[in-house]
Amino acid sequence: MSLNYKHLRYFWMVARTGTIARAAEQLHLTPQSISGQLTEFAETLGVELFRRAGRTLELTEAGTRVLSYADTIFRTGDELIEALHDESVHATRFLVGCADSVSKMVASQVLTPALALDEPVRLVCREGRLATLLGELAVHRLDLIIADRPMPQHLSVRGFSHLLGESVLKIFGAPALRERLKGPFPQCLDKMPMLLPGEDFATRPRVLKWLEEHGVRPRIVGEFDDSAMMKTFGQAGAGLFFAPGVLADYICKQYQVEQFGEAGDVVDQVYAITTERRLSHPATVAISQEARKHLFKA
Repeated sequence: MSLNYKHLRYFWMVARTGTIARAAEQLHLTPQSISGQLTEFAETLGVELFRRAGRTLELTEAGTRVLSYADTIFRTGDELIEALHDESVHATRFLVGCADSVSKMVASQVLTPALALDEPVRLVCREGRLATLLGELAVHRLDLIIADRPMPQHLSVRGFSHLLGESVLKIFGAPALRERLKGPFPQCLDKMPMLLPGEDFATRPRVLKWLEEHGVRPRIVGEFDDSAMMKTFGQAGAGLFFAPGVLADYICKQYQVEQFGEAGDVVDQVYAITTERRLSHPATVAISQEARKHLFKA
């Protein structure tokens, strides 16, 4: 048995309009013609597609399943027509995975140069855990990963880590918290409410080590896998938080917080992970060059 797509379209139109008469108007056919085609289609499939419900037709369970497939088939056809008339489809697709531990603002600044190339690029960004993204890179579903750490050594994935740059971490908080800081920095952070990044963040163990080395024991009130949510809690005065110094102006303006100091030699790093030992993709080269020149203190 082969599927008759003309019959499928007649069925699809009747299912969408609710009556054979309305479908006939849309298709510029007679109701008798469509009714006969529907009967033939149902007999070919060996199932009942509709049942009468007053003056309209109601889908059976089998009809509902057929409609689901028909929707997909004809939606894909419409997308094909659009694609053939869309000049942007001729742009090279540049598939990027962003580890969810990388600041969205940092990722956007890093990737923007890819959109300024002479040859048009269609940027496709996917976010996820680094291990998942590395799996996608291994089967060539990604061209590049933006991460906050180099590729883990224990994974059997062929890839190379390229440091784009690093930025010293600074401490931010709501203005109301400043009056609670007593003594010199960083000892004044002792017993202060603190917001920490989640365990997937490469900066987390560095921050904890820095606090321990300075004898600072803050009161940890929250841990966040989403850095934007952490900053939002910081804006509300829930606690102090660490963030890349390169974003200081943006963070202070966007979240109405103040900068209280910096964590010395504790840095937030950004890496490009690719399957290339030497960068050659034009978009990746542009990203690397701009990041090292303008965005970070490498």
